Amino acid sequence: MLELTAREAAVAAGEAGQGAAMAMRIVAEAARLMGAPRLLPVASAHIDGALYHGDSGTLFAESLVAGGARTAVRATLNVGSLTPSGCAAVRLPPHQHEMARRMMRAYEAMGCEPSWTCAPYQAGHRPARGTDVAWGESNAVVFCNSVLGARTNRYGDFLDIACAISGRAPDYGLHRPENRRARLLLDISGLSVPLRRSDVFYPVLGTLLGRRAGSAIAVIQGLQGCTDEDRLKALGAAAASAGGVGLFHVAGVTPEAPDVATALGAEPPQETIIVSPQDIAATLASLSTIAGDRIDAVAIGSPHLSVAEVEALERLIGGRTLARPIYANTGRHVLAALPAGQRRALETRGVVFVADTCVVVTPILPEMAGAVLMTNSGKFAHYAPGNTGYAVVYGSLAECVESAVAGRVKREARAWH
Repeated sequence: MLELTAREAAVAAGEAGQGAAMAMRIVAEAARLMGAPRLLPVASAHIDGALYHGDSGTLFAESLVAGGARTAVRATLNVGSLTPSGCAAVRLPPHQHEMARRMMRAYEAMGCEPSWTCAPYQAGHRPARGTDVAWGESNAVVFCNSVLGARTNRYGDFLDIACAISGRAPDYGLHRPENRRARLLLDISGLSVPLRRSDVFYPVLGTLLGRRAGSAIAVIQGLQGCTDEDRLKALGAAAASAGGVGLFHVAGVTPEAPDVATALGAEPPQETIIVSPQDIAATLASLSTIAGDRIDAVAIGSPHLSVAEVEALERLIGGRTLARPIYANTGRHVLAALPAGQRRALETRGVVFVADTCVVVTPILPEMAGAVLMTNSGKFAHYAPGNTGYAVVYGSLAECVESAVAGRVKREARAWH
C-alpha cells in the first residue's frame, strides 16, 4: 500500500498550489496503480509530453501553468511539433500550429529547458550512474538506463511532467536494483568482426533485440571493442521501438555489465539466443517495406544526429549535389555547434536540417502518391510507414547518401555474411 510522506501529502492537498497538487496526485495515483509502496525523489526529468497530439495536451499543460506549477528538478524537453525559423517548414493547419506553439511555450513557462531533442544525453543532460530520474521518450530512457547507468522507467506523456513538478516518481520497476538484472543472453560473437564494427549493423541488432526480448532485460555478448555511443544510441532506439526494451546490458561495455556473469546477477540466463547470420539477414530485410530503386527523400537522425554524425554526412557528400533531399534531424545544440559555413554548404547541396522535431512526428515531408523514404534509422524504419505514409527502404548512411546523389536506391558491398 502506498504511503506518502507528510510533505508529499501536504503538496497533494494543495499547500504548494493547485498545479503542484495536481502533479503530486497524478504521481501518487500512478504509484498506486503500479503497486509501488512509496515515492522516490528524482534528480531530473526528460519530458516527452510536449509533442502536440491534440488540444487536450495543450490545455493540460496550460492548466498546470495557471496553477502555478514549476519544475522541482532539471527537466529537458523532447521534440515538439514545430521547427525554428530557417529550418524545414511544418505543414500543420493554422489551428494545430497555434496549439502546438502554445503547448511548447507552456512547458517552457514551467521551467523546462528548451532543449527540444530526443537525445538529451548528447546535449549535456547525463545523470550519474545509480541516480533515480524520470525520463520519457523511449530511446532516451533506454540510453539513460543502459549506457549511463541511471535509473528510470519509461514515463509516458503527462506523467513525466508530473514527476518533474513533484520531484517524485513511483518506486517500482527499473528504479530497483533487483529488477535490473539480465534474464536473457544474446550472443552475437559468431558474427563477423567487420559487421559488428559497422554503423549499419546496430539498428538491425536493436530491432532483433526488441522483437526477441519484448520488455525483458538482455545482456549482449560480443560487442567488446566494436561500439561507441552513437552505435549504442542506434541499438537502443531500435530495440525500444521494435519492443518494450527499457534497459539492455553489453558485456564489457555498459556500466552495469563488466562481464556477462555480473549482468546476470551470477545466475544462469532464462534464455540464450545465439544470433546467426540468417537471423540478421531476416531482420535486415524486414526493415524495408518495399523493393525497387525508387526514393523520394532520405531521412536520418532518429535519434537526433550528433556532431560526429553530421561530420560523417558532410564527408560522404563531399562536393556533390543531391538529386533527392536528405532531411537531417538534429537538436538545436548540434546546429549551434556547426560553423555557419559548414551548415550553409550542406544546405546548398540539398541537405534540409530539421531541428526541435523530426519528420516522423510532424508533417514536413511532401505529400505524394507512392512515396518512398530511405533511412539508416531503425526507429524511422519502424514508424515512418504509419506516421508519414511513405514506404521505407533501409540502408547504411553511405547508401543513403549515394542514393540521394543518384536519385535512386544504390547499394554498396557489405560484410553481412
